[in-house]
Amino acid sequence: MLSRHLIAALALTSSLLALPALADGQAKPTPTTKEILAKSTPVEWRTPDPQNLIIMQLPTGGVVIELAPDFTPLHAANIRTLVRGHYFDGLAIIRVQDNFVTQWGDPNDDDNGDKSKLRSLGKASKTLLPEFTRAIDPKLAWTPLPDGDVYAPEVGFSEGFPVARDPAAGQQWLAHCYGMVGVARDVAPETGSGSSLYAVIGQAPRRLDRNLAVAGRVLEGMPLLSGLPRGPEPMGFYAKPAQRITIESVRLAADLPAKDRPAIEVLRTDSASFAALVEAKRNGHNAFYARPAGKVDLCSIDVPVREAKPAH
Repeated sequence: MLSRHLIAALALTSSLLALPALADGQAKPTPTTKEILAKSTPVEWRTPDPQNLIIMQLPTGGVVIELAPDFTPLHAANIRTLVRGHYFDGLAIIRVQDNFVTQWGDPNDDDNGDKSKLRSLGKASKTLLPEFTRAIDPKLAWTPLPDGDVYAPEVGFSEGFPVARDPAAGQQWLAHCYGMVGVARDVAPETGSGSSLYAVIGQAPRRLDRNLAVAGRVLEGMPLLSGLPRGPEPMGFYAKPAQRITIESVRLAADLPAKDRPAIEVLRTDSASFAALVEAKRNGHNAFYARPAGKVDLCSIDVPVREAKPAH
């Protein structure tokens, strides 16, 4: 029996071969994302594990982050420990660098901070083995993209995350696409504990791949992170404490009553509907887009997230 992710890969390949005829303007317009998702089936959507969902409450609203324990298990576990110890409560967004990242953590942990006032990590580890890559596991779903990549021999999606990999080296890693959440660190590779995190808010800084651990991605609330005032100091740090945005609380969905958990679903990246979305990105055309691109890059594909439909 073919595995589910192999079937999805074959479906994607088949759809790429069936390119629309564009001669004489007779081609039928490509379905929109809304139209494709309207035809999706319930089994093509997944409910994120509440053990992997983090809700960061800001004064302006909530940011929902999904951890990626199959790629960075040590960091996922340490971040859960920090969250359950209420480490982030009352800390702040400390820098927003234009076209790069929004970072949050303990303000006293930056270069100009008062190290004597650093918040205790509690039961969490101060250092972790770097998880910049992991071994390719054939058990993990893999939906490849066909158009190549500048930074890796292969790219695609696994478990809803953008992934790059090198089959010759037997390694794969999460890519720094928009909305991905990485682990800030000092120079030493093991200094990224998860006590300071950042979200990519600009053009994908793929040069960071394999140099920092990527812990997950933002599912909801990106405008709350990407729309913040840019910090005036080098690297986007805020010059004055009053400029920082206070984090009201960070909680794990699993620790909340069921009624208070985010009711969201994520489109499976090993589904036929996702394959259709990829094809629409590669060869989409309509009255406005008369010339299809014919290619798509990893970080230009957004994995859809929607409000979960109530059970009947």
